[in-house]
Amino acid sequence: MVSLDVVRRLPKAELHLHLDGSLRPATAVELADAIGMPLTLEDAERRMVGPERCTDQAELLTFFDLPIALLQTSEALERATAELVEDLALEGVRYAEVRWAPRLHLERGLSIDAVIEAVATGIARGAAAHGPTAPLVGLIVTAMRQHPPQANVDLAERSAQFGAPVIGFDLAGPEATWPAPPHAAAFNAARDGGLALTAHAGEAPGVARVREVLDFGVRRVAHGVTATEDPDLVALLRDRDITLDLCPTSNVQAAVVADLASHPLAALHRSGVSVTISTDDRTVTRTTLTDELVQTALAVGLTDDELATIALNGFRRAFAPPMVMQPLIASAALAWDAWRSETSIS
Repeated sequence: MVSLDVVRRLPKAELHLHLDGSLRPATAVELADAIGMPLTLEDAERRMVGPERCTDQAELLTFFDLPIALLQTSEALERATAELVEDLALEGVRYAEVRWAPRLHLERGLSIDAVIEAVATGIARGAAAHGPTAPLVGLIVTAMRQHPPQANVDLAERSAQFGAPVIGFDLAGPEATWPAPPHAAAFNAARDGGLALTAHAGEAPGVARVREVLDFGVRRVAHGVTATEDPDLVALLRDRDITLDLCPTSNVQAAVVADLASHPLAALHRSGVSVTISTDDRTVTRTTLTDELVQTALAVGLTDDELATIALNGFRRAFAPPMVMQPLIASAALAWDAWRSETSIS
């Protein structure tokens, strides 16, 4: 039987993790106080932690409003990032990709470059504080569907020019009202700049949004849950070896699936589609990667071998260079294989 204590000790990788959705509520209170905004801890939690189930994706996105409003200075962004690195280290996450939308953090005069620099500095600060227990962290810059396409081209170019730890480019935002194709040029610019590509899709009804982002040449889709509605699309994902970075609790919150037991993760995996498990947002979803792995495995009936394979896929599908990932993959495989051996004996 898979347990929280065991999985917490095992090395883990998280590929779908939003910075603003992972701000600690207690930190939000302090950041609010610094700008003269009255905010109690109870108010922060009410405005930052989503319910078990929202009406739709649009409602779920409202729980990002407060953290985005508070993360408008270099100091706030750096602190939030360093604290996220600490939270990941404490639960045995060895590799993570943190994503956020720099253009949402310009309201108090920061430039895009300054926003990226602050988050990169926060990663370095977190790594220095935790030494060998700190995860290796790459950054994925996210463009927003509702922003002007040319502004997202500029974002892609600046992100590529920044260099490490920026390794990927993403698209997010309200799917139902904002299609992806107008942002094709931004993805071309990101690809030309050497960034790996992913995009959010499949949190709104239908499969059209998932098919749209595949035209960008993405290696991974953030969510992609609705792909299961179209067998041809599932076959396409499998044939192109495109990974779905699934976040089961968040998918329930966004009303994409009815409950964890109804999530198609196991069916997708068993059909040969590459999948990973992530939290999406540690605060908005009120979960950890350990919780997500264990609760999902129990809810959808993953075997120990399936859980280990999906957990290791988080390392194998990373955007970091293969030379960087190889030792992390080897170490994680040894640990998960040892766990599988122990459970098979017992």
